[in-house]
Amino acid sequence: MSSHEHKKILVVFGATGLQGGSIVNEVLGDPKASSQFSIRGVTRDPTKPAAKALTAKGVECVAADFDEKASLRRALQGAYAAYAVTNFWEKFSAEVEVQQGKNVADVAKEVGLQHLIWSSLPNVTKLSGGVLSKVAHFDSKANVEAYIRSTGVPATFFMPGFYMSNIPGKSFGPDQENGTYRLALAMPANSPIPLFDAGSDTGKFVKAILLNRENCLGKNILGATDYYTPEQIVEQFKEVKPKAGEGATFAELPPQVFKGFLAQQGMPEPVQEEMLQNMQLMPRFGYYGGASLKESHELVGSGLTTWKDFILRATVWMELD
Repeated sequence: MSSHEHKKILVVFGATGLQGGSIVNEVLGDPKASSQFSIRGVTRDPTKPAAKALTAKGVECVAADFDEKASLRRALQGAYAAYAVTNFWEKFSAEVEVQQGKNVADVAKEVGLQHLIWSSLPNVTKLSGGVLSKVAHFDSKANVEAYIRSTGVPATFFMPGFYMSNIPGKSFGPDQENGTYRLALAMPANSPIPLFDAGSDTGKFVKAILLNRENCLGKNILGATDYYTPEQIVEQFKEVKPKAGEGATFAELPPQVFKGFLAQQGMPEPVQEEMLQNMQLMPRFGYYGGASLKESHELVGSGLTTWKDFILRATVWMELD
């Protein structure tokens, strides 16, 4: 009998992506989790180098497409648990993403999956009482969550926070005129942002969910290290990188200026409005509606990536003093 045969199969969709890759590494690197689960990694093309690297680690790589139930059946057949994350931005369509999520839920019910972990997000339209009704990439994942709950599939809903990787070199970089570092966001300086290192910490949360199934069924697990304000993000950058951070500031961008920057990057108007409302969510209603991170932290224990940890590891800032 091979070591795989007495283990439960964990299916990880998007196994070569940021969230999926983190789960694969965390489960394989943990003696308790790796003794209980073998991993079946789902990717578009198992022949690509990233997939082959997973195969070399002992991951069974299979191809599947969220749009094709037959391929999802093959991916989930015989599995005990699955982590599913869809990519709204691939087709810019809430309708497509909701259908993809429903396909996963339907097939999970069909094959008798014991634990579906869905990468979800808050329903911003509901959370804001209809004030912010254009954050489609949040609402679509929330609508899938509601559907999963209606099917009765045993499930937990993981809610990733604001990616730390969206900050270095993107919203936070040197000013073109004087070279001093500036963080520019469409929100006030004291807005609470739940920062999350998807590449390192998704796996820590998901592993804890897998190992504490009974306590986590039906729950929303909030994926963030802490709430940081833009002011704190800048101040901690100055502490970790004192030379580069000298004179670093935060600038609150007016809505039209923020949308103008996005337009320069080729984003159409509906996406500009969506991203603006996504920013406005944090100061006005709270990313998670103001919820505490305490329960999620108690589940994971210690070891989550802080903003200071991330500054030290960020590739674009590696050479800075």
